[in-house]
Amino acid sequence: MQDLNRYTPEQADCVYDRAAIDAALDRQAVALTERLACCNPIAMVVLHGGLIYAGHLLTRLNFRLEQDYVHATRYRGAQTGGRELQWLAPPHSDLRGRSVLLLDDIFDEGYTLMAIKDYCLEKGAQEVVTSVLLTKQHDRGVTQSPDFSALQVEDRYVFGFGMDIEHAWRNANGIYALKAPA
Repeated sequence: MQDLNRYTPEQADCVYDRAAIDAALDRQAVALTERLACCNPIAMVVLHGGLIYAGHLLTRLNFRLEQDYVHATRYRGAQTGGRELQWLAPPHSDLRGRSVLLLDDIFDEGYTLMAIKDYCLEKGAQEVVTSVLLTKQHDRGVTQSPDFSALQVEDRYVFGFGMDIEHAWRNANGIYALKAPA
């Protein structure tokens, strides 16, 4: 039988509580509004992880935008991602000549976000602005960085507020990191 309590917020370190996340999203919304208020962008949410982040961020943006989603993954429920991007649902909007605000939960190595950005540009997007809730601090992965990042985290496995651990705990009302093995 599967151990449903193998990973829980109570067994992890709270990296950011809800108040810290809300404050960071407020700051990020101001910066995004300044950058995109004139553009009528398509806010493109990367599922599943970006869903909770986008839901909280988009309500803070007080300008016209359209919304779409893309579902692509490298992780497939694992704690590490492979190099191959699996496309589960491409964007539905016509991206030609449009500004796209690409929203994802975490910028770890960056392969997924940058592959989706390249896809949007190939489909004719005028520009793609990348925005994430969390950026991991390490030197692995792509050399690019997201245009906007609400929070930074050291190189630990994190979950909550959209990020999962074995397909669970995306709904945790904070960001938690697994404790280091003893």
